[in-house]
Amino acid sequence: MRVVRISCVGTRRLSPPSSSSAGSCAAHSDVSASSSADDASCGGTPNWRIKKRLTCVCFNRKSAYERICSNLTPLQEERLTRLRKRMKNYFDASRLDHQDALRALWSATYPGENLQDLISDQWKEMGWQGKDPSTDFRGAGFISLENLLFFAKTFSTSFQRLLKKQGGKRAAWEYPFAVAGVNITFMIMQMLDLEASKPRTFVRSVFLQMLSENEWAFDLLYCVAFAVMDKQWLDKNATYMQFNDVLRCTRGQLERELMMDDVFRIEDMPSFSLLS
Repeated sequence: MRVVRISCVGTRRLSPPSSSSAGSCAAHSDVSASSSADDASCGGTPNWRIKKRLTCVCFNRKSAYERICSNLTPLQEERLTRLRKRMKNYFDASRLDHQDALRALWSATYPGENLQDLISDQWKEMGWQGKDPSTDFRGAGFISLENLLFFAKTFSTSFQRLLKKQGGKRAAWEYPFAVAGVNITFMIMQMLDLEASKPRTFVRSVFLQMLSENEWAFDLLYCVAFAVMDKQWLDKNATYMQFNDVLRCTRGQLERELMMDDVFRIEDMPSFSLLS
């Protein structure tokens, strides 16, 4: 991937620069790449990071140069602000809207089956650690519940298949579905680094472009991530004690797909086809 330092205030596709210009740009060292043994074991690619002094870079995708800038468009700013607000919203069991969201998740997961109470052993069926699911949201907050609900309503077939552990050779000690979902939300938040004031990775910058196209890009990426995680789980014949390794490899797969030449929306990611 060829990286170029430029000055600009937006993001758009460019025609390839002249060979002399490209050679000059390639001489800059404003972007660094790092990799680890863990990345290699998952088939990972280098983690391209944008150095602090850089306001804008571009990289070659499909024989054209695409600009990625720390100066966000008004639409990106607006949607990023809303997404950050969702990420900072902690689950509060005393709030009626949060209680309603839990009931909605139950109804979407088990249509026609009544929930006895918000604190009930019934929640263990979904893969919560105990009878009170509110205690499992501490790591990722209310957005992790929103993600699960979005998945259940948008891709109900895939949601039910993963919930019921259908397909493939399953381990005797499987991952708990709901708790895995919370961990996936947290993993995506770390991967996208959305709390940083300026982009530090290409993956975050690419995602912000997707967010400007679709306000639900984060939720869609979550659904893809859940499907990828389950496929990784089956491919590795994993058991519960290997969940963190599977999650790490899932992140590597997502990062590779987000950086592909033909991926400009979440729906363009190859693993989006896992959803139904």
